[in-house]
Formats: sequence, C-alpha cells, structure tokens
Amino acid sequence: MWLFTIVGMELRHRALQALCLTDPMQKVAAAQSIHAQAATLSIAKSHFTPFGDPPGRPDRPVLVERVTKPQRSPFTPDGLAALLHTVAHIEFNAINLALDAAWRFDGMPDAFYRDWVRVASEEAHHFSLLRTHLQSLHHEEQRWDYGDFLAHDGLWTVCAATSVDIVARMALVPRTLEARGLDATPLIQAKLRRVATPAAQRAVEILDTILHDEIGHVAVGNRWYRWLCQRDGLDPVAHYRVLADRYDAPKPKPPFNTPARRQAGFTDEELALLLA
Repeated sequence: MWLFTIVGMELRHRALQALCLTDPMQKVAAAQSIHAQAATLSIAKSHFTPFGDPPGRPDRPVLVERVTKPQRSPFTPDGLAALLHTVAHIEFNAINLALDAAWRFDGMPDAFYRDWVRVASEEAHHFSLLRTHLQSLHHEEQRWDYGDFLAHDGLWTVCAATSVDIVARMALVPRTLEARGLDATPLIQAKLRRVATPAAQRAVEILDTILHDEIGHVAVGNRWYRWLCQRDGLDPVAHYRVLADRYDAPKPKPPFNTPARRQAGFTDEELALLLA
C-alpha cells in the first residue's frame, strides 16, 4: 500500500489523495474538484514519499504487459466496445499521470502544479465521456463497462521510470507517449466513420473533444520541458535524444499529425527529426 501523511488542504496533498483512489468515478470527481478549487488551494512542499505500489486502480481491467488477443474489428459490437475500452484505459492512466506530476516534484513554480491538475480534470472528463458511451452499448444481452477487457500498463511504466527526473518526465510522458495520441486519433476516427453507425459517430465526436484538449496537454509538457532545459542550461533538442536513449523511449512512428503537433508547440526542427 501507499504510505503517506496528508496535512491540511494543499493542492499537492489533494492530488496525492486523488491519485491513490481506486474507484474510477471517485478519482474523476476528486480530480475535477481539485481543479475547480485550485485557485483557493495553497501549494505545499512535499513531505511524504510513496513506497513501491502503482497508483490507485480498480481490480479490473486485468493488466498485462502486452494485449495478445486478436484485434477486434470496430465493425462488430464487441470490437467497437473493445476500441472504446482501450481509449478509456489510456485516459484513466492519463488522470494518474497528471496527478502524479502535480504532487511528485518539488521546487516548481505554482503554475506548474495548477497546469497539471487542470490536465487531470480534463483527462477525467474524457474518461467519463468514454465510459458513459461504453456503458450505453449493447448487443443482444451483452453490455460493457470499463474493466471488461484486458489492458496494458505501458504508460505507467514510463511514469515510474522517470519518478526522480522531472526533465525526463516532461520529455517522455506528455511530449512522447501522449503526443502519439495526436497522431493516432485521426486514424481511429477515420476507421469509425467507415463503421457509420450512431454509436461510432458518437465515438468520433468524443475523440474530437479529446484531440482538442490533448493538444493543450502536450503543449503543457512542451512548455515545462523547455522551461526546465532553460533553467538547467540544456539544449532541448539534443537533451531529448539523450533522455530517449537513456530511458529507451518508444520512437514515434508515422503518419504524424503535423498540424496538431505544431499547435502543441513542437518546433520545425523537432518535427523534421521525427522523419529522420
């Protein structure tokens, strides 16, 4: 279990409380509440250290290193449900990633912590939209909910690996792993449009909301990564390559959503290097 002491109503303490919640909708409510009250919450220095365990998560979905079952077609009811579940799981992980950034790292400007609780709240909204839509699907006697399919734990693995290196965290979580969503979302939407059912169209609309917000989330990562590099006298482009090698970060693969990446703050030099 996580061991910590929480005193008072500081923003970072509240973020840790939310991170440790296991019920998905309680975590959603907590993340959104922290953001709503962020302007009134003080920002404390961390005086607690978690030991070992990952963040609070429900018993289901069962987490595996790699989902090896054959990929289902979204043209079938269970295939559409599986696709929505995959995206919902990514968004649930993203709540935890943002909350972890908000509580873990000392010595940053207040705006850093308020940025990340805002991101956590928006990720919570995304998860809620996806879960509600998943629960609305049905086929004969079958209904689905979050937890009904296997899921992977890759996002949290990178989060844990960068737990003592804030520069690496900003470089490799929002700017690498989450930026992949900017590339993948239009491809998923194109597939769903071919399905051409009301349920698939609703999924496209939800993904529109997610893509719009995720551009902003990646931009937060870009902004703070560059701020940290300037503080530490590092070249952002050169140091990114060092960190990607050190932590064995996955290499982004085309096709790239260049307009979205540019909106999120990637420079022309960084975009050119994606194709190198």
